[in-house]
Amino acid sequence: MKKIAIIILTVFALPLASLGQKFAFVDTDYILSRIPTFKAAQEQLDRIATQYETEVEEQFKQLEKMFQDFQTEKVLLTEEMRRKRENELIEREKAAKELQMRYFGREGMLFKKREELVKPIQDQVFNAVKEIATEGGYAVIFDSATSANMLYTNPRYDKSDDVLQKLGYN
Repeated sequence: MKKIAIIILTVFALPLASLGQKFAFVDTDYILSRIPTFKAAQEQLDRIATQYETEVEEQFKQLEKMFQDFQTEKVLLTEEMRRKRENELIEREKAAKELQMRYFGREGMLFKKREELVKPIQDQVFNAVKEIATEGGYAVIFDSATSANMLYTNPRYDKSDDVLQKLGYN
């Protein structure tokens, strides 16, 4: 996938470069690490994630204990009691997995909290990058934090500090 992206980028970037287009890059990790509200949001998310993980782990530990108890007592149970306990185990496992999905799933509580806390900050950064690109006449601004394909970057074209300045941070 990355190779395809490089090829597409090269195909489109080379003609632009020959037309005298300007390119720059930013490091969003660097930018976000210098925004106090982002750090606070990340710490809050870490605390919430730890709380959720503990709760889910506890559910699975209880399930494991129930299963071990069942395995130990299985030979002493009647067929009806065994079926009832198996159904209880199935229901507990289902409940534990549902809890895990409710907290950590694609539309889970942690995802929603991340959207609530982090997305506005990321949107501010994106808008600042967009303004710098427009003001500076840049055709493309790359993110060096997310691209392992940027083998060399000249610090002269790093606009990360400009983005921080635009956001009001030094």
